[in-house]
Amino acid sequence: MPSDIDLSIDINPDLYANSKPHPSYDKFYKAAEYATEQADSKASSEDNSQKGFVTAKADGMMAGVYDWIRCIIFAIAIVVIVLTFVFRLVDVEGTSMCDTLQTKDKVIVTNLLYTPRDNDIVVISHGAEYKKPIIKRVIATEGQTLELDYENEKIIVDGIEISEPYIKGTTFSGNYGNNVIPSVIPEGKIFVMGDNRQVSLDSRSTEIGLIDVKDVIGKAQVVAFPFDHFGYLY
Repeated sequence: MPSDIDLSIDINPDLYANSKPHPSYDKFYKAAEYATEQADSKASSEDNSQKGFVTAKADGMMAGVYDWIRCIIFAIAIVVIVLTFVFRLVDVEGTSMCDTLQTKDKVIVTNLLYTPRDNDIVVISHGAEYKKPIIKRVIATEGQTLELDYENEKIIVDGIEISEPYIKGTTFSGNYGNNVIPSVIPEGKIFVMGDNRQVSLDSRSTEIGLIDVKDVIGKAQVVAFPFDHFGYLY
């Protein structure tokens, strides 16, 4: 059994530096010297100011603040990316899309890899001469044939009369516009109309005209507010 002095030297050999070392401690001293040399060598390769020990720097208050700021900036960046490339929240103004959409409705619009299709409700940055954003329904897209049968109140796309249960009033409601509509929608263009045909300013008018696809901001998906009008649009 080791003595009390033996235990003390094992724990702190410098405490008994003036005592004559026991021969059995030679290996201990050599091991300690070797460990210190290795630590010095590693510290020198990483930081010349460190000798004898390699320590981990504890995080302080500033490090915590930095982490919080970094998380906040990351969250803001994600929100910006989502709002720019995934969806937007837009306000509806006017009555041209009644009864589908009402003034002051807030609508979620998606725009990631979006290509307009028939029957989609789309937000458009501007018309031919009208410089404000508008929201309308896609009636026909590029390459499709389009016939507006004003006499019989019909819209015929690719030879088929389209069904429009969403419109307010009749198909045209006496609003025929002043635009000459081509029989085939040109490349990169779409023909749009409002659901409230009597008051809607849309592709029937030269002020709006056929819409360039690149001017389509996105597709309206959901009425998010007010809650009594909440719902999917299709």
